[in-house]
Amino acid sequence: MKDNRIPSPFISLLPVFVLILLLFVTIRVFGSDALSGGSQVCLLTATAVCVLIGMAGYRRAWKDFELAITNNIAGVSTALIILLIIGALSGAWMISGVVPTLIYYGIQVIHPHFFLVSTCVICAIVSVMTGSSWTTIATIGIALMGIGKAQGFSEGWIAGAIISGAYFGDKVSPLSDTTILASSVTDTPLFTHIRYLMITTIPSLVITLIIFTVAGLSHEATDTGHITEYMQALDSKFNISWWLMIVPVVTGVLIARKVPSVITLFISTTLATVFALIFQPDLLREIAGQGVAGLTALFKGGMGMLFGGTQLETGSAEINELVATRGMSGMMNTIWLIVCAMCFGGAMTAGGMLGSITSVFIRFTKRRIGMVSSTVASGLFLNLATADQYISIILTGNMFKDIYEANGYESRLLSRTTEDAVTVTSPLIPWNTCGMTQATILSVPTLTYLPYSFFNLISPLMSITVAVIGYKIKKKITE
Repeated sequence: MKDNRIPSPFISLLPVFVLILLLFVTIRVFGSDALSGGSQVCLLTATAVCVLIGMAGYRRAWKDFELAITNNIAGVSTALIILLIIGALSGAWMISGVVPTLIYYGIQVIHPHFFLVSTCVICAIVSVMTGSSWTTIATIGIALMGIGKAQGFSEGWIAGAIISGAYFGDKVSPLSDTTILASSVTDTPLFTHIRYLMITTIPSLVITLIIFTVAGLSHEATDTGHITEYMQALDSKFNISWWLMIVPVVTGVLIARKVPSVITLFISTTLATVFALIFQPDLLREIAGQGVAGLTALFKGGMGMLFGGTQLETGSAEINELVATRGMSGMMNTIWLIVCAMCFGGAMTAGGMLGSITSVFIRFTKRRIGMVSSTVASGLFLNLATADQYISIILTGNMFKDIYEANGYESRLLSRTTEDAVTVTSPLIPWNTCGMTQATILSVPTLTYLPYSFFNLISPLMSITVAVIGYKIKKKITE
């Protein structure tokens, strides 16, 4: 007979402990190369532990695990396609001269003392308009990384400012899929959800901007000669032109017209490729290599720019690193990791272990503070265990919906707390789809930018703080 017992929370945590231990050892041994295979093996090993416990100890059928894993992977298929296109886009924007042009003029416009706060604000505005942190980071974020490095900031501070701003927009934009998902799962009207979000989001952003302003004012300005060297290296290698700004402008128009992300990114990549052929033919020939000439060289160079990694010699080691690209092939380790993470999340769900662990949080929901704190803790744990923010939002909303209803609280409190706990913490987890993606796009390890992603760290704490104060938290009288 089939055993339908649910594993205890302790047993359910064993695969998580195995994963954390293996990842700790793997990262210590392989360092930044952990994403090249070590982390993936860790996730598959933890998945095997889930399946072993479920099948041997609780008589779960293999088909249940297989179905859950398949559904998880299918759920992120669009994200995988976007990742591949982002890989091509980053190569096209760099080699075409779009990013170098943004860096060239940005160095002159943005003062070093206000760079970090400007970066956060710029990314917040773009992300609100696009509704996508991924698109924001993959475009303007890459350019801001280059500007920040030229001004002498560490990559952790720069990436932290970019992540903070981008996820502000991802959290509050009416175009954001996570914002729409959180409101839909909890049956909260979209703009009611967004207005209520502002109570915790605005204070979190203000504190973040203050921190970045103080850090920027404390930053010792880079020697002007160093910045001049950056500009000269870029100008000598790339054909810097205002005409190249047509690419980001067209991309912005497509975003404003709410064209789907995949289509927008594809058109932007195609346009950047055309501009590379017009403005940077010598670079395409350099990428093609010696022995190739004419149209064949341009074709080979253009294709290599999109799917492969490129290394250009600019005369400056720092600029060489800055303008290096990885193309679509550079995203394969991340895609591999996401697939393995989805296997782990699916196995945890099918084995009943995810539900067992989250039931622990539900025990502390009798009072307002405990209820909100449990929601935050559950959302964060689900981000760790399922490695995907969409699954975490859905599970958190469904788990706590009846509890908030039974306690007489409005659904908007649950929708806000879910976003505070899940959306903004997803890029802080190395094996989460967001953490892996942002680390890959910015070429900055997740644990390097984590301490500086102040908005993402403050938001969950702000949600609990507001619950303690009780500001604008009311019980329902009538529906």
